Amino acid sequence: MKVTVVGAGNVGATCANVLAHRDFLQEVVLLDIKEGTAEGKALDTWQQAPIDYYSTKVTGVTNDYAKTANSDVVVITSGLPRKPGMSRDDLISTNANIVKSVTENIAKHSPDAIIIVVSNPLDVMTYCAYLTAKKSSSKVFGMAGILDTARYRAFLADEIGCSPKDIQAILMGGHGDTMVPLPRYTTVSGIPVTELVAADKLEAIIQRTKVGGGEIVNLLGTSAWYAPGAAAAQMVEAIVKDEKRIFPVCAWLTGEYGLKDIYLGVPVVLGKNGIEKILELQLNADEKALLNTSAQHVKEVMDVLDKMQSATA
Repeated sequence: MKVTVVGAGNVGATCANVLAHRDFLQEVVLLDIKEGTAEGKALDTWQQAPIDYYSTKVTGVTNDYAKTANSDVVVITSGLPRKPGMSRDDLISTNANIVKSVTENIAKHSPDAIIIVVSNPLDVMTYCAYLTAKKSSSKVFGMAGILDTARYRAFLADEIGCSPKDIQAILMGGHGDTMVPLPRYTTVSGIPVTELVAADKLEAIIQRTKVGGGEIVNLLGTSAWYAPGAAAAQMVEAIVKDEKRIFPVCAWLTGEYGLKDIYLGVPVVLGKNGIEKILELQLNADEKALLNTSAQHVKEVMDVLDKMQSATA
């Protein structure tokens, strides 16, 4: 199978590098609009291969989508990163135009490709790609929940003093401050997290998770890249290997959880066909209320995109 990563910035280059290290693909194509950037990072990754012992070749190209033809999976990381004081929603106008252009080129050269969107604001950029690609929503979805649950699990591991490997968690809703971590579905080697972490400390971790991306933006002056890139690569691996992994993914809802015509983070089964099933959890009243609030926020941003597209139609 052929995998393309569009955008050779920090996130895209990390995704390609992680995919190379996993060593289950023959080639990854890394594409960027800036002359030499993808080629340079691809060459650097290939020179890493003898050291870290992998065979996957990363090929860099500058804005030549013909080289990406017949890709089975395409990861879109293109767009401007967040700057301090900038919300994800501030990015919508510029990044929507970028994602639309990228998706049109993908559809032209790889009409059957499964598309994973990483660009921010994530939920609405996934919606933008879906509108542009004009294909089944099972093949157009976004990476957010894996990253958000990773942050949640990392913070819990620090608090408990255990390996993050032993923490299982699920998180739903939009990729932003209204995301919905679910302590009721969080376990540590099968032990409910509420038996290991005090209620006030658990709530503090939940709040830190919700603004986890902003915390890194404030520290670095730009968005995170190691964890987002690795999260996208994990989704690619689940698809290519047909692993049937259960992940929280930004998916198109058609009535699940009482929500319709919206991209929102929910647990899904991910395999060779993309989203093979959306799982409906039995949420309690409080959890449903939080999810509905998150959905309302995402819908408002989607409406902004719809109005922008109507104005330019």
